Amino acid sequence: MIAISFDGVVKRFPGAARNAVDRVSLEIEEGELITVLGASGSGKTTLLKMVNRLFEPNEGTICLFGENIMDKDPVKLRRGIGYVIQQIGLFPHMTVRENIATIPRILKWDRARIGVRVDELLSLVNLDPDEFRERYPAQLSGGQQQRVGLARALAADPAVMLMDEPFGAIDAINRSNLQDELLAIHGKHKRTYLFVTHDVAEAFKLGNRVLVMDGGRVKQFDTPQRIVDDPADDFVRELLASSGGRHGQSARVGN
Repeated sequence: MIAISFDGVVKRFPGAARNAVDRVSLEIEEGELITVLGASGSGKTTLLKMVNRLFEPNEGTICLFGENIMDKDPVKLRRGIGYVIQQIGLFPHMTVRENIATIPRILKWDRARIGVRVDELLSLVNLDPDEFRERYPAQLSGGQQQRVGLARALAADPAVMLMDEPFGAIDAINRSNLQDELLAIHGKHKRTYLFVTHDVAEAFKLGNRVLVMDGGRVKQFDTPQRIVDDPADDFVRELLASSGGRHGQSARVGN
């Protein structure tokens, strides 16, 4: 089943010299983990933010599971989509438990169900529930905060997860650990993930397929192995060269 489709999607910002996203058409299958790779200004974050209507397209159609997102109430749409960003955005006055419970409370889950879900998610992201559930964000390291942010986004078991450079501010060791945990979580639940990054090695490690963007356009959309074996153009070739061969360590190559 097609989870997310873009058909002729264009995004223009007022006063801009060119389209931020320029006639993008593609389909993402349910259960895929798609990494969106590109430099600053390539359009990758704009593309992501159109899926949950933080930005709205000027032209074209975006569908989730066959339904046009413009036909949905934007607030209800966002409640059904997980969203994780680099800045995390945990509520500082709330405990870890309260942060993770935010969407389930809005959805009127009962207290017992929320409690079970919070502990389940903390365990899933490798944080001991007894140790962490009553802590406040200021009492956590950056990596721990990012784990809580991921747990919060997963709380209502969304069919689609949007992730905008979530590990960009994390040190290399914790970043690698978080990548491994994300792969394990995705492998267990097989939801549809769209993960934005500017890091070639990260994109190739995580992605079932990698969407390479530049200047608002799709340069190549394929498996890591096929991109390595057959770069679509000079831009993709140079992008691979810039990684110093680290893309060859991809966990996904050959999948």
